[in-house]
Amino acid sequence: MTEFLQLMIKPFLACLILTGIHAYLGLHVIEREVIFVDLALAQMAAFGATLGTLWGFGLHSSQSYLTALGFTLVGAAVFAMTRLRKPIVPQESLIGVVYAVSAAASILVLSRAAEGGEELKALLVGHLLFVEWPEILKVLLLYGFIGMIHWAARRPLLAISQDPQRAFAQGLRVRWWDFVFYATFGFVVTSSVEMAGVLLVFSFLIVPAVCGVLLGRTIGQRLLVGWVVGTLTSVAGVSASYVWDLPTGATVVCAFGVALLLSAAGRRLK
Repeated sequence: MTEFLQLMIKPFLACLILTGIHAYLGLHVIEREVIFVDLALAQMAAFGATLGTLWGFGLHSSQSYLTALGFTLVGAAVFAMTRLRKPIVPQESLIGVVYAVSAAASILVLSRAAEGGEELKALLVGHLLFVEWPEILKVLLLYGFIGMIHWAARRPLLAISQDPQRAFAQGLRVRWWDFVFYATFGFVVTSSVEMAGVLLVFSFLIVPAVCGVLLGRTIGQRLLVGWVVGTLTSVAGVSASYVWDLPTGATVVCAFGVALLLSAAGRRLK
């Protein structure tokens, strides 16, 4: 038991922090119907990080992080500025294009790197098992600060997520608040991808929020369900990875798949 706690307490705490911020952001993403925006911004961050490695920066260095953050903020600006009052095509189509192009660009960049395959794997699965206390503290403080920003701006952000046409009609600065949302989202995604990888970050964002929508009615209920599902799934995934000696990130992702199936079954029984 002592060995388990020593080895897995840091990955578990990291998962709890990821659950706290991503379950909330996931509810906004579902309301906005931009499910894959996380993958697109995460891939923009990954492209920035891979470009940093080509320039000689370490994959987890501060220079690589700032490069990834810069590209993520560019993506945030693009998504905010392309929000139209009467869109010709769904914004999700643009998000798909951004994801595909940035993923292809990342592969092209990594093809020029000496250890491109290993770096691509690191970006996909992260280093959750080897996360250290300074990194946990950094994301805790960052996500806490972003949480306070969202709390202060909760009314316009929620209004735009739930009914953008009404928000336009009420005179809200929709594109500005969209940029605030996507920019803060970008900070979260950049830090999360560096720690947990693209696949796990997407799971933390979408699965708890979907479970909340399936099992809760109000925003508060859905957020509470998302936090509970994320916490229990993290415990199950981290524990299973230790017991069966499996990759931690991939095990937690699969545990989220099981959690979603159980939530869907619970919805049918209501």
